[in-house]
Amino acid sequence: MIMTCSGGWVHGNYAEKIRAAAKLGYKAVEPLCWLGEDLRAARQAMDETGCVISCILIQSANREIARLIDNSHGIVHEDAKEAFAAALAETIAAAKVLGCKKIVFTSGNERFDVSRAAQHHNIIAAIQNALPLLEDTGITIVLEPLNALADHKGYYLTTSRECAEVIRAVNHSQVKMLFDVYHQQITEGNLMNNITAYAAEIGHYHLGDVPGRNEPGTGEINYKNVLRAIKATGYDNFVVLECGCTGSVEEVSPRMFALLEE
Repeated sequence: MIMTCSGGWVHGNYAEKIRAAAKLGYKAVEPLCWLGEDLRAARQAMDETGCVISCILIQSANREIARLIDNSHGIVHEDAKEAFAAALAETIAAAKVLGCKKIVFTSGNERFDVSRAAQHHNIIAAIQNALPLLEDTGITIVLEPLNALADHKGYYLTTSRECAEVIRAVNHSQVKMLFDVYHQQITEGNLMNNITAYAAEIGHYHLGDVPGRNEPGTGEINYKNVLRAIKATGYDNFVVLECGCTGSVEEVSPRMFALLEE
């Protein structure tokens, strides 16, 4: 597995974050938001340092498209289907410049004018409509459940079970789940069993402790055991520190690397 620096732990533009993360010993960093960045300068920094961008967020420079895919609306709405494809096309173009192989997206907030079954269907339909864009790219898109109890009130897709059902329905090797350990601990707990049960559907991991959403080791989650469970599934890709940092990055980072050595 590849311990990945949070984009928030290092400062500056993409290129500066890449170089700073590399100096700390990271092989990857995840800043997520790419709009407005000099992507070619970032790619040059990646080529020079060997530190890569692990994943970027689906975004669009078009305000109306961005509005339709925002969580205040999202792909739980049938009218966001084409906007999702358009935003994905823009994001794939950015990912190609960066050599990035993962794009994260979300469902949008829950609606109360239609059933959950209808919203579930709309999510699947939006993904399936965009599948041709992934052909010959080597890029995987990852759908993220979020917790609606503390951080994302009103969000539709909260459980790993329901996200896995979406992934299975789409049934495409380049569509997976982003399992955020912080969010799923708050929503449902049972982390190790869910990691094992949904291993085939999971394509990316975010790490953060509960409470506080700071680095592993600051809260209630036994990250040594969680990371062992992830490793036991055969996953050998990015595990991303999507969290705050309670000390200096120089002090905290060696402890994060050590978690993968247990």
